[in-house]
Amino acid sequence: MAVLATLLLTGGGRYVARLHLSVLDELPHLITRLLTAVAAVSTIILWLHQKAEVLTFLETACQAVALVVVGRVITTRALAIGRRRGIAQHQTLVIGGGPLAAELARILAEHREYGIKLKGFVDNGRSCPAEEYLPRLGELADLDMVVATSGAEILLVADGSFEEHALMDAVRTRACQHTELLVVPRMHHFHTLTGMADHIGSIPIMRIRNPNLRGPARLIKRAFDIAVAATALIVLSPVLAIAALAVRLEGGPGIIFRQVRVGRDGKHFELLKFRSMRPANEQESQTQWSVAADNRVGPVGRFLRCTSIDELPQLWNILRGDMTVVGPRPERPHFVEQFSTQFDRYAHRHRVQVGLTGFAQVSGLRGDTSIADRARYDNFYIENWSLWLDITIIFRTFREVLFYRER
Repeated sequence: MAVLATLLLTGGGRYVARLHLSVLDELPHLITRLLTAVAAVSTIILWLHQKAEVLTFLETACQAVALVVVGRVITTRALAIGRRRGIAQHQTLVIGGGPLAAELARILAEHREYGIKLKGFVDNGRSCPAEEYLPRLGELADLDMVVATSGAEILLVADGSFEEHALMDAVRTRACQHTELLVVPRMHHFHTLTGMADHIGSIPIMRIRNPNLRGPARLIKRAFDIAVAATALIVLSPVLAIAALAVRLEGGPGIIFRQVRVGRDGKHFELLKFRSMRPANEQESQTQWSVAADNRVGPVGRFLRCTSIDELPQLWNILRGDMTVVGPRPERPHFVEQFSTQFDRYAHRHRVQVGLTGFAQVSGLRGDTSIADRARYDNFYIENWSLWLDITIIFRTFREVLFYRER
């Protein structure tokens, strides 16, 4: 029960104290999750036919629930005292210097119990109301330098004179990767349905999760990749052998087609596929966009492409560490350079390893489809990555291949 309750209360992640401290606000969240843990463990006890132990467990569990609530009261009170005395203060930069930023600065100066110490703000506007309360530390383009010099732990996005896409690029740089991102919703006068809503005064605040690009999350994903790829290679070995034989009989020597693709952080690697046709030369291989209707593709090659069997050798790319099971699909250097200048945030896809399948592909964006849409879907996947999301994409990939491929 202790383990299950902890997972439910934290969402499987680290515990983050709210800005607005109130046990009464948290009570529904606490009680419902603790009772869920009690119900789950009670069900397991009954399933094990230990009916005599249920009453004993329920009595202990009720005491535990009460103690958790009492403990939360004590820790909340201790945290509030620590914030007021400056022990638990977080260095914070405000992005934007508009009227809303000025209002936040005024509230936080009067109420230290929020635990936020504002260092200043960055904005591109000439005249900013926030200057009445905070020093201007630069423009949005200076954010990396300001974060490094100020030691900021939190970025608080308010209102200001900057474009949305410029803001998105600014807060996702390497220098800002380890800062916590708090955002005031654009329609902040309305109630937001975002789980346990937080707020500063009467202004709602949303916590934006940083993408899990490095650290423990990457190790978990790598272990998952090795397990899936190794299992798939063993299970699908007869399919691989038959496909290799068919390619050899149709086109002669050269079963595996190798092509340079762009991977994580722009690094090049050699992608493996079953050969479905022979390009005229290396230049055509690297620069011709689509060959789906090429008359050089024989019946075997057409079948391999239709069923995605031609992609299976990339399981070896996964084991080598060039690729991952789920991620943005890799592209050739020629097109990466071209698309990075044409489509917004296309280059941001390379923050993570490229994949055998991806969120864009299972959402209908495969073949000759919109590159801009693919970039949006790939970046959505990166921002929202979880192991469960990878699992759902794998299941959707099987469904696409088996049932929807001909649509």
